[in-house]
Amino acid sequence: MNASADIQSSKIASLIPDLDRLAAEAMAVWKVPGAALAIVQGGEVVLTRAYGQRDVEADLPVTPHTHFVICSITKSFTATAIALLHNEGALDWSKPVRDNLPEFRLCDAVATERVTVRDLLSHQSGLPRHDWIHLPGDLAPAEMLPLMQHLELSRDIRAAWQYNNLCYNAVGLMIERLSGKSFESFIRERLTDRLGMTVSFSLDELEAGPEPARPYKIDVDTRLPGLRLPIRTTAAGAINTSVADLGNWMRLHLGMGEFEGERLLPAALVEQLHAPLVHVGKSEFSEFGQAHYGLGFQSNAYRGDRVVSHSGGWNGWGSLMTLVPEAGIGVAVLTNRSPSEIPPILTWYILDRLREREPVDWFARFRKMREEFIAHIPADKEARDNTRHKDTRPAHALSAYVADYAHPAYGVISIAEREDALHWSWRGMGAALSHWHFETFVTPEIVDQLHPDHLFITFQTDRHGNIVHLSAPLEPTVKDIIFERRAAGDCVDPAFRARCVGQFRSGAMTHRVTLDGEGRLVLKPDYQPAYRLEPEQGRRFRIVELEGFAVEFRGEREGISQLVFHQPNGTFVADRSSDQK
Repeated sequence: MNASADIQSSKIASLIPDLDRLAAEAMAVWKVPGAALAIVQGGEVVLTRAYGQRDVEADLPVTPHTHFVICSITKSFTATAIALLHNEGALDWSKPVRDNLPEFRLCDAVATERVTVRDLLSHQSGLPRHDWIHLPGDLAPAEMLPLMQHLELSRDIRAAWQYNNLCYNAVGLMIERLSGKSFESFIRERLTDRLGMTVSFSLDELEAGPEPARPYKIDVDTRLPGLRLPIRTTAAGAINTSVADLGNWMRLHLGMGEFEGERLLPAALVEQLHAPLVHVGKSEFSEFGQAHYGLGFQSNAYRGDRVVSHSGGWNGWGSLMTLVPEAGIGVAVLTNRSPSEIPPILTWYILDRLREREPVDWFARFRKMREEFIAHIPADKEARDNTRHKDTRPAHALSAYVADYAHPAYGVISIAEREDALHWSWRGMGAALSHWHFETFVTPEIVDQLHPDHLFITFQTDRHGNIVHLSAPLEPTVKDIIFERRAAGDCVDPAFRARCVGQFRSGAMTHRVTLDGEGRLVLKPDYQPAYRLEPEQGRRFRIVELEGFAVEFRGEREGISQLVFHQPNGTFVADRSSDQK
């Protein structure tokens, strides 16, 4: 062993007792059951440590080989996989996504044609998170791709950094299209197998493995078992592995694409992955510089060192991987509790010690912030309650709200009435609603289930008093998501529509109602074009070609006697004519 190696070994040995004490103290405060870390230096994994329990109920310890969900650290694998394909000429990552994934579409036609693969990797598509598309876990990756065209953009393309898991999901599908392999197979064959890493991509695989961690979460200051939430945007965050294996991933990137004498990727492409590309923001802490995002990695400066990193978070899981390329140092910290500050506390302490600086007391800083946050929770609740207008009531009987409401991407919200209250259900979730004020209701807080807590649901009516849609702020950076009320009642009954066929007269004007080949009603007034009638509610139909115009058929069940026009300039009646010319 040479002198340099002796010094490095001595530094690591002296670090261990203090690191162990810090980990124990911080994990107790944040009530984190288990954590594992790995340190890379000089091209080798020089230390792995494991703390606490991977499964509290079974009293099973964490080891360096315990598998955790690494969450969004997965994005660094996805971006590296794209770099491999770019290097081989399978795609040009500076070209539009649609060159290789023609079905990719955003709601803006110009953005659809211009967004490049690099834009998706660096979160510059203009599309905000819209995480409730994938959070319920009921959609496969391929099913989410066509939904993106129905999601509102919040910024122009390349105008700002906006983190987005759906865009990485699209990149994962592109990898499959170009490679002819599943995303999982490509990552294993081209990356993790060659690095000697054992990885999996689902909770089923994790739990079937030899040493899985179990997730935990926090409710105010009480630790609870985490929810079992599958990550369906696989390429954005679903990889499971251990810190021992993640150490080899850090070695590859610190080695600028080379691992144990084998070059997997040109150094120039690794530099592009790590390079700052789009501004993210400035930290509140003076030790950090301006944060930027590259391609699957974040770039910043910490106390004068350039750092390249990626964090990860999901219900019950928290992770951080940090590289200091110029110093050849890498640190990865994985935990089975979310959210917590254990990953940054341990990471920045390790870097300070290895870089021979007086460590910043991140533990004290973050503990103070945590205590202030918990203490402020009652005030936040009071402030929310004070926004409510007291002594108001719904404008309609509860039965009037009962219906299905649909959005082309977010799915169907069903509103039912049970026990003198409205209940909502949506994609496997549901609960009783509380009336908040006027036409707004609110969902409850449900700690032990995936559920959008304290979500305001507001019903809107047309000028005739009919409830036509509901809205909910499922993506806070855009306007409320609008769910249109689905047609119901006689209007959707083919037999009723058949009884509507005939001629109706108002003065000298004759209105002919017919059925087309698909059983839909068509209205043809004299001297006007034919109009399609779209079922709305009850016996009411919307005139497709005329915004704000509707018709209603009135009469006994056995026969329709009147056609009523609801128009912006008034309401008009046409009586059924016996003249069927």
